[in-house]
Amino acid sequence: MFTTVGRWCACKPKRVVAGWLLLLATLAIAVGLLGRTTTEAVSIPGSDSQAAHDVAAGAFPGSASGTQPLVLRTGATGELLTSPGAMAAVQQAAAAVARVEHVVTVTTPYDPAGKAALSADGHTAYLSIALDVTGRDITADLTGRVVAAASPATAAGIEVTPGGYLAAAVDKGSVGRSEAIGLAAAFLVLLLALGGLAAAGLPLLLGVLGLGISLSLVGLLGHLIDMPSSGETIAAMIGLGVGIDYTLFCLTRFRELLAAGVGVEDAAVRTTSGSGKAVAFAGSAVIAALAGLALGGLPLLYALALAPGVAVLTALAVNLTLLPALLALLGRRLAPRRSGPAADRPSGWGRIAELVATRPWRLLLAGLALLGVLAVPATRLTFGQLDAGNNAVGTVSRTSYDRLAAAFGPGINGTLQITDSLPSAAADASDPRITAVTQALRATAGVAAVSAPQLGSAGTTVRWQLTPATAPTDPATTALVHRLREDTLPPVAAGSVHVGGAPAAQADLNERIAARMPLVVGFVLLVAGLLLLLAFRSPVVAAKAAVMNLISVAAAYGVLTAMFQWGWGAGLIGLDGAVPVPGYVPLLMFAVLFGLSMDYEVFLLSAVREAYLRSGDNRRAVVGGLAGTGRIITSAALIMVSVFLSYLLSQDPVVKMFGIGLATAVALDATVVRGILVPATMVLLGRGNWWIPRWLDRLLPHVDIEGDGHREAGSRAPAPAAAGTP
Repeated sequence: MFTTVGRWCACKPKRVVAGWLLLLATLAIAVGLLGRTTTEAVSIPGSDSQAAHDVAAGAFPGSASGTQPLVLRTGATGELLTSPGAMAAVQQAAAAVARVEHVVTVTTPYDPAGKAALSADGHTAYLSIALDVTGRDITADLTGRVVAAASPATAAGIEVTPGGYLAAAVDKGSVGRSEAIGLAAAFLVLLLALGGLAAAGLPLLLGVLGLGISLSLVGLLGHLIDMPSSGETIAAMIGLGVGIDYTLFCLTRFRELLAAGVGVEDAAVRTTSGSGKAVAFAGSAVIAALAGLALGGLPLLYALALAPGVAVLTALAVNLTLLPALLALLGRRLAPRRSGPAADRPSGWGRIAELVATRPWRLLLAGLALLGVLAVPATRLTFGQLDAGNNAVGTVSRTSYDRLAAAFGPGINGTLQITDSLPSAAADASDPRITAVTQALRATAGVAAVSAPQLGSAGTTVRWQLTPATAPTDPATTALVHRLREDTLPPVAAGSVHVGGAPAAQADLNERIAARMPLVVGFVLLVAGLLLLLAFRSPVVAAKAAVMNLISVAAAYGVLTAMFQWGWGAGLIGLDGAVPVPGYVPLLMFAVLFGLSMDYEVFLLSAVREAYLRSGDNRRAVVGGLAGTGRIITSAALIMVSVFLSYLLSQDPVVKMFGIGLATAVALDATVVRGILVPATMVLLGRGNWWIPRWLDRLLPHVDIEGDGHREAGSRAPAPAAAGTP
């Protein structure tokens, strides 16, 4: 199949190029007409917080996204918001905001229902705005129209700052600068590795094309599912990285064939049927690992797996169709410039390979010690929750967060919603059961304030808004959620009362992820092991690769814990200090890293196994495989690390976490793991690397993941020997 596809694309290159450009133009038009939407809303089916949300939505209709604050502040020396002039300006602003499209209701701090929205010193207040659109449809344009409508307050000297989803829509920034820096760094690496402008530019061209297509698809998917803004950024990070790397692997093979005297068209076809097949195998491993996140049972995980999955799938399609077409068009302009005796000189990686083969035990223990030290902080990794208070200083969401917290206390930014379904309709809020719940809530430790109970129109549903005494990210707030559910509410309203709101939802999310994490990890390990077993027909190689990947991921978790949870060096990456690590970050990182590690594993082991099949000398095969692939693996890793680190410029702490975590893991995987641990263990195991039980050998299908049909005939693996035989 790969040969057929490669030959058709190489024979009709202009049609293939035109088809891809047409697809890009079509998607660009669709995005221009429909827009790209994201939302930070999180649903957790089957959770208590989701039940509270659903009950409230059914009994108190009118706002599809809850209420959004519009913060008003006069400053310590300004006019009190209770003065006649300020009150008149605020009332006029509220009336104007109420006329904005999509605004359902506006509650002022002077209304009976909004009297708690005025600070004790009278200098800060907020309007509560109910909208008829969900978070994904709240745009920066809508926020701008709301703020503009509040001009009577601004004219009176009152500072107006949107909060909630209104602020998040404004803070959704472009990651174009990060991508430009990542591309520039990748170009320098490619220029040094390939030595020609045309060869260095081709991977970038395909990477950018794939990025444009995949981001357009992910943006359009946001109309169908709740896609977080970090999902688009993660898709860009991974799509750009793997897109350039996959092209680099294939281009390297194409240049080798040209140097060997193969014709341009045949070289393009053989590249697709050989390295293209290996790339498809590696990319399928990434997608399969991401698919394991579906076992988490959370829409958020589905979206965060789907976004990079689309990016990887696009990169595969580009490399299997557009690349052979461009190889045929560019031809010998991509050929290597250097050849001859210089090419036969021992490379740096060749000397490293000899050193590892000479001292395998010493280097193996040193590598394991290094990764072990880096992994130690991971033993203290705990799942937390982020909020706008973790955003960069100066962003709209952080400004509104800080102003509300300063005026009303830290809990105002993470209120809890308590709902109760009554066994029979109540006439009013003085019902004994409602009174009992209200008193119990107000008597609970850690509660700053409880609103008056609000009874639904049917009289069977009641809700309270509870303000914690601590910030949403404080573990004490999570403890309060559990205390309410387990101690406070069951005695007075067992079975029908639910605790919701953002802190409760985040607590439920982290608990669900922690419960499902062993299942997801087990699935990813199983898939990775089976794929490697299928590719290299060696249980030893498959098991060893899984263990090595676990070690490198643990080291990446350790760096993540130290930098974010402990705050070590946080200022260097644009953070004020320590920030919590959401549970989905380590889980998604695990799936992505196990998939990405397959790229280097396949590339290295393919070279080692091919050399072993020719010579039967395990030590010579390991040294030759590492020497032959070390430079290209290092170049590919440098490109990925450059792309991932460039996203540290993002203001989103989650994006920074993925940037640091993925860059660390890839750097360690390509150097310590593939450069030291894997070859050292293979030298020590000897021919035992390729041992396979006879029954398993008969059961497994024969898959040549990098064969192009032109390998030396008659290659057979020597009979396996006991482990440790050189």
